[in-house]
Amino acid sequence: MMRAHRVAAVVLRQIYLLRGSPVRLLPMVAWVAIDIVLWGFISRYLNTVAGRTFNFVPALLGAVLLWDFLGRVMQGVTTAFFEDVWSRNFLNMFATPLRISEYLSGLVITGVTTSLFGLAAMLTLATTAFGLSFLPYGAAMVPFVLVLFLSGIALGILGCAIVLRFGPASEWLIWPIPSLISPFVGVFYPLSTLPRWMQAIGHLLAPSYVFEGMRAVMAGKGAPVAQLALGVGLAVSYLVAACAVFASVYRYSIRTGLIARYSAENVS
Repeated sequence: MMRAHRVAAVVLRQIYLLRGSPVRLLPMVAWVAIDIVLWGFISRYLNTVAGRTFNFVPALLGAVLLWDFLGRVMQGVTTAFFEDVWSRNFLNMFATPLRISEYLSGLVITGVTTSLFGLAAMLTLATTAFGLSFLPYGAAMVPFVLVLFLSGIALGILGCAIVLRFGPASEWLIWPIPSLISPFVGVFYPLSTLPRWMQAIGHLLAPSYVFEGMRAVMAGKGAPVAQLALGVGLAVSYLVAACAVFASVYRYSIRTGLIARYSAENVS
């Protein structure tokens, strides 16, 4: 049975880390601010070229904001895990009665909190500097954000499992994951522009239904309910699968003694 106070202890450790080193807050805002400013001015420039025929701000800047949100959620989960890796505290955590479900729940709560902080900063900057607002879409935005939220958590937990299995040096395989999958989900273009084999992969990725649906909403066609439901279903399935993978890797590391050698840069 999962104990709430153990989950709270995992979250509390991250709070202490942030309180003890406020510099950790800077990456939550700095990189997303650079993306918003860069794409905001690109969108504004394209608007001057296209005239009044098309508004690139919601199409491009909105897509960047949503995709950065997924990346923030994923990195919030993985960074909380990496803090234990970097401090060589991972073995200490599991020398306690802490369960896998409790540990993962603590990571997810931490990732959600930090990503919402980053999302608030992104929305504030995009709204004040470039006039981007999602308010006209109202409650229609909820399923879009939910899919990205669940997908980011799933990717974060999967990333943690990879590092747990292959050691701290493998963290460099985790940071590029959002960039690697972005061409397949059609962040800036419809999936129909991709080759068929890329389209097939894109239809298996939950975020692709978010960006296809957002383009439909901006075109005045309404939210594609069936596609969004499929996206939510895929995101939930990937989240469950990622948790199962992490639990399986953890059991393997216990069975083989891998967890006791986890302070090494490379484990096998």
